[in-house]
Amino acid sequence: MEIGSFIQLQFHNGQEWYTEEKYPSLEIARLNSGRAAIYHAIMVLGCDTVYLPYYQCETVREFLKKKGVVVKYYRIDERFSPIFPEKQKVNEAIVLVNYYGIFSNRRIKELSKGCQNVVIDNSQAFFSEPIEGCMNVYSARKFEGVPDGAYVIGKNAKQGVDAYPQGYSSDTSLFLLQRIEYGCEGKTYESRSKNEERIDSEDVMKMSPLTKAILDGADYLNNREIRRENFEYAHKLLQDINKLNPVQYYEEDVVPMVYPLLVEDDGLLTKLLQAKHFQGHWWNYVLRETPTNSFEYWLSRYMIPITIDQRYGKEELDWLNKVIRE
Repeated sequence: MEIGSFIQLQFHNGQEWYTEEKYPSLEIARLNSGRAAIYHAIMVLGCDTVYLPYYQCETVREFLKKKGVVVKYYRIDERFSPIFPEKQKVNEAIVLVNYYGIFSNRRIKELSKGCQNVVIDNSQAFFSEPIEGCMNVYSARKFEGVPDGAYVIGKNAKQGVDAYPQGYSSDTSLFLLQRIEYGCEGKTYESRSKNEERIDSEDVMKMSPLTKAILDGADYLNNREIRRENFEYAHKLLQDINKLNPVQYYEEDVVPMVYPLLVEDDGLLTKLLQAKHFQGHWWNYVLRETPTNSFEYWLSRYMIPITIDQRYGKEELDWLNKVIRE
């Protein structure tokens, strides 16, 4: 026990969104990253092989391969539905992705029907309710200001967690403070890159105490409400030029990570970056691995994730709309 000396950063507590009290019939594993959480979920399911969509962050598949998991791939169609190349075997898990966080819980249940050993990747859909009978994975840092952190929720999710080493994140968390004073460029970007390098080099670990403390004090209800308001306003502004339909599965339980805007203009991203909208095309490696006429290729080439998180509102979205239309 330590008493006295300087006062550290303090946070509210008791606000954590995913708790054992909230989901008494399920177990919760608190880990260090989304890719580690997906691996852990596959291990809990007792599988040695996994189906991943081509359209997903390559850090996931690289991590799984490094851990000895056999990786197979599947395509998705224009409705974001999986196209399975063959019948799933008992030793094979399948990862279903809630893209951009725009799928309702009902839609995710529809996608998981007929599958076994299902891992729901809710890295882009932090507020999507866990589905019983599946392993549900969440990434915290895409929705809250934390250096790392992920959840696995499902039957026996805590199996094996005690064997993982304790993670620590404070040594590479300076970028969270620097962003407030310096913005996200320059020294802040350098600090964040060090944090990304740490995560890339880590094995599966328990969630850091710092991340847990921040998550225990976040204002989730406010953040949830603002994201939905911003998403709906962005759609009102941009739906006439958006070649995607991001509201086809939109219901009251949907809290998106971003507004996915698809305009067939290769120069638009550069214009937005020049205007200091710091987003990028997702997963450009897909352009090398899928046919040019595929849905995945189209998404990877043109989709721009428009920021809608709780830091912003109508003023910023109006300005982005002006930049895009100019």
